[in-house]
Amino acid sequence: MDFLIATHNMKKRAELERILSPLGVSVKTADEVGIDLTDVEETGTSFEENARLKAESGCRESGMPCIADDSGLMVDALDGAPGVYSARFAGDHGNDKKNNDKLLECLKGVKAQDRTAKYVACVCCVFPDGREFTVRGECHGLIGFEEKGENGFGYDPLFYIGGRAFAEFSPEEKDKISHRGNALREFAKKLPEYLEK
Repeated sequence: MDFLIATHNMKKRAELERILSPLGVSVKTADEVGIDLTDVEETGTSFEENARLKAESGCRESGMPCIADDSGLMVDALDGAPGVYSARFAGDHGNDKKNNDKLLECLKGVKAQDRTAKYVACVCCVFPDGREFTVRGECHGLIGFEEKGENGFGYDPLFYIGGRAFAEFSPEEKDKISHRGNALREFAKKLPEYLEK
């Protein structure tokens, strides 16, 4: 079954495809189905709200079931920031380098044990008949003092688990424990009941 995925981020698309293809779900980008999606303004105050805004818009514009996610990093020492503003923490949307530099600057002087953080991913699926559901996944770790690794994207070079940065994990290793992997496993559990209707 074909589902539209409301993202232009090809790394995110690859991640979704790896996890959902075993379910018989084929994810397509707007380019692949030949449509232009409106760039939805993420006005929600939660990851759930933003994921829903994107999924509803994509479903409405394509007539296809649409999957959208909103995800980000929540740092305890920063009272949960950058949160829903993760992609534009330093001002430019999606500038990973600037965002990581700003995060390190904000955490200057914060001891290792106080640099706890979690990645959060919310995935929403909206169907043309109006049915929808949303799932959430989390992954807990620490913010390192320096960037490491070449894999992943976003804050992965600074997000450490077991002494390794997420950007040092292989895609398969990351899928097993990541926030998006955890959310998509929940998604995979819920989806069949919606496909049967």
